[in-house]
Amino acid sequence: MRFMATYDLMETMRNTNQWMGATARAVASNPAMSLFPNPMANWMAAWGQVTERSFARMVTKPDWNIASVVAEDGRDHLVEIEICVERPFGDLIHFAVQGREPKPRRVLLVAPMSGHYATLLRSTVISLLPDCEVYITDWHNARDIPVSEGKFDIEDYTLYLVEFMRHLGPDIHVIAVCQPAPLALAATAYLAKQDSDAQPRSLTLIGGPIDPDAAATDVTDFGARITMGQLEEMAIQRVGFKYSGAGRMVYPGLLQLASFMGMNSERHSTAFKEQISRVAQGEATEHDHHNKFYDEYLAVMDMTAEFYLSTVDRIFKSGEIARNDFTVAGHKIDIGAITTVAVKTVEGENDDISAPGQCIAALDLLTGLPDSKKASHLEPGAGHYGIFAGKSWRNNIRPLVLDFIDANAK
Repeated sequence: MRFMATYDLMETMRNTNQWMGATARAVASNPAMSLFPNPMANWMAAWGQVTERSFARMVTKPDWNIASVVAEDGRDHLVEIEICVERPFGDLIHFAVQGREPKPRRVLLVAPMSGHYATLLRSTVISLLPDCEVYITDWHNARDIPVSEGKFDIEDYTLYLVEFMRHLGPDIHVIAVCQPAPLALAATAYLAKQDSDAQPRSLTLIGGPIDPDAAATDVTDFGARITMGQLEEMAIQRVGFKYSGAGRMVYPGLLQLASFMGMNSERHSTAFKEQISRVAQGEATEHDHHNKFYDEYLAVMDMTAEFYLSTVDRIFKSGEIARNDFTVAGHKIDIGAITTVAVKTVEGENDDISAPGQCIAALDLLTGLPDSKKASHLEPGAGHYGIFAGKSWRNNIRPLVLDFIDANAK
């Protein structure tokens, strides 16, 4: 699998499906087709429209599309995206609300690098903007990063977080969503020993695999069954000639998307059938629920091979964070060294990615932290997405997180 030809073959298949959709839509929508009325023409055009859009989204980075936010004065204030720290594999960006006094709550959202762009947290950002100064880690697509920029594994990811926390200062409150939760915990522990004055005020870990063995899921079962050699042979490819990162070893976003879709294939299949039906009957709109969700869900990015493989090996297989045996740049991480940073965990009762028990395991590792600075929340009926971007987040979890931030602001 580790050949440019394999990567280019996947891109060719995606491109061909996009072309087939565009062709079907163009042919079936031709005015000449109306000379011979046939309901199949509408269905063919609908299939083509949905297919073309879906496969086109897979190689397009979504926009943030956050134009303004309503402030206390009742007016809309423009939101400008500022790059605070620019790095080859990811930037620290700030959603600067123009004409508004800076908010005392300063929040760093640590976005996952698990196949989707940071824009997956768009609704999370929108929900926090009225009450907080919001910063986020904006990770780059590995296919666009030249080989000359070197490697990027979980240690490098952790050091990026350390740098971002140092840049923002000790009055920041960190919220890590899903995959980066164990690395955000490690970055905080790194600062506890190396630069204690730069530690954040609080750390909220949402649905992250601190201890993957605490509760089995399809993700942990897969990690346990496959060997690292098999995984490298099956999943790793070289970026093709079309992109700036030509020759870089990556775990392609298209493969990750296939695995995401496969986990809930029946639900996704039904969603696309229903959307084709709505388009054929003229009931679909540009920004309906289906397009809003899948425009983001289908937009995937490649991860560097070393990041993907080291995540599986060191977080899931070896459980280095769970065993408090993680090393970054030669420095042994001791999670027990965290003594002042308040830590809260959030889990969803129906989370099938990071099941309940995996994230709350962080609290047992914080042996040097008083119980008064530990908190946890299990959201009834919530799945993985809901605990950071859905109704459960908006109605229940967000207010709890903001209260936790306020309680540990000093």
